[in-house]
Amino acid sequence: MTAMPRPTAPVRLPAALTATALTLTGCGGVARSDTSTPLVEHGTVRIAAAGETPSFDPYSAFGAGPARYAYDSLVNIAPDGTVVSGLATSWQATTTSAAFTLRPDVTCSDGTPLTASAVARALTYAGDPANQLAGAQTVLPGVPYTATADDTTGTVTATTGSPHPFLTRTLGLLPIVCPAGLDHPGALDRATQGTGPYRLTRYTPGGPYEFTVRDGYTWGPAGATTATPGLPAHIVIPVVPQAATAANLLLTGGVDIAMVSGPDRARLTGRGLATVDIATVVGLTFFNHRPGRPLADPALRTALVAALDRQGLANVAVGGTGRPAADFGAEGGVCHADLAAANLPTGDPVAALRAAGWVRDIDGRLVKDGRQLRLRIVTSAELGPTLSSVAELMARTWSQLGADVRLVTESLPALVSAMYQTGDFDITMGSTPGFPLPSGFVPFFSGPAPAQGLNFSAIANPGYDALVAQALREPDTAGCDTWNRASAALLRSADALPIADGRSTLYGYRTTFSTANGGQLVPTSIRLHR
Repeated sequence: MTAMPRPTAPVRLPAALTATALTLTGCGGVARSDTSTPLVEHGTVRIAAAGETPSFDPYSAFGAGPARYAYDSLVNIAPDGTVVSGLATSWQATTTSAAFTLRPDVTCSDGTPLTASAVARALTYAGDPANQLAGAQTVLPGVPYTATADDTTGTVTATTGSPHPFLTRTLGLLPIVCPAGLDHPGALDRATQGTGPYRLTRYTPGGPYEFTVRDGYTWGPAGATTATPGLPAHIVIPVVPQAATAANLLLTGGVDIAMVSGPDRARLTGRGLATVDIATVVGLTFFNHRPGRPLADPALRTALVAALDRQGLANVAVGGTGRPAADFGAEGGVCHADLAAANLPTGDPVAALRAAGWVRDIDGRLVKDGRQLRLRIVTSAELGPTLSSVAELMARTWSQLGADVRLVTESLPALVSAMYQTGDFDITMGSTPGFPLPSGFVPFFSGPAPAQGLNFSAIANPGYDALVAQALREPDTAGCDTWNRASAALLRSADALPIADGRSTLYGYRTTFSTANGGQLVPTSIRLHR
């Protein structure tokens, strides 16, 4: 979903989970095009966005996606999944500490040099629980840490209070905000203060948004620069909520780059567009466990999940013949495994409901202690064009059991508000590559609820928590078996439900580009052709 803020504007259902997690990270690739036309120098590339960006603060929920244009991280993940340089030229890590040595020539967009102390300050600010920066929390390791700096050697060191196996791929991927931004964090909603290859130069409510290239930039992924021929001078981001509209604009040249999922992809096949496929989980579904909500009862959750036709849901989710999701994250993520089929609840749902105290009354309503089961499913079209249809099939199944199911379609900000502020939902879903690391899911599947944490559905699974604690002490992929047993515990309790393994495609009209981290464009890779 399609999914991953401050509690006042909670968290891309990425990078969103928060809007980050409900929409957030995975595997990328190199887009290839059959264009052989000359490169355009100092041109403008138009990149469609599915939703508005109310804040460009990279540590907020909504700013995490566009942060890549204006902010750098200490390291980067290459399209093949390897770690390459960013602000740091070298790094080393254990399960309790990570050290990064900075390039000496990096400058912020206001011209000030970036120091190790400035980076340590950004790490400290982003990781301070008192600041409640959910966008940052979707990247950070989820364990307390302290950051120190040695400006003489240009070294930043972070030390954690408890083990974490992926410190380079968490702390190292945080967008670094320069001191001018940390001095006035409220101004980051409409202005950027980073070291990235672009800076925000125009903001219009509802879009479009415009970024302008920075001259003299030489510290991109693996040393990429903005002096490369064909790199656009301007990036304009119009808001195009509908996949069908984005497809039309790609075919007519109205936009140059857009993500399209669902059946509209068929119209774009064989049209000479650059493409890269992004593995996703379509319909990553969360159940509200908060006290007083009906799905706080695990017996009810497992019965309702057992009633679902997973193959039918998968077919609807992908707009054709689908495959039920294997895991919470998409294919290609670290520790990804085929877990769902063997661990999700099965059996006779009617018998399970009866055992949990739910029976049909004379009017066919599913009741317990005289109260009918009422469920509120909240979705947003901005998180996937087929999600409302998935919700409708769920609702039809549960209505046949006697439940009163209400379907609500909201804007993305309203959905996030329901998730992180009001809690007024029973089921919500999105589409997401998930996280490239299994640890990325932890704050959404455990820990405190908003505003203290990101566990917006208030999941409390002691088996999951115990296995996560063990996995965090095991280095890198040596802990995959433990991580997978933790996920299996969530599936058995129907704490959350992945619907279908799917694909979204990022298309380019007369452009080439590469992606990393779940389809996120690498800004320095974009080339515009005639």
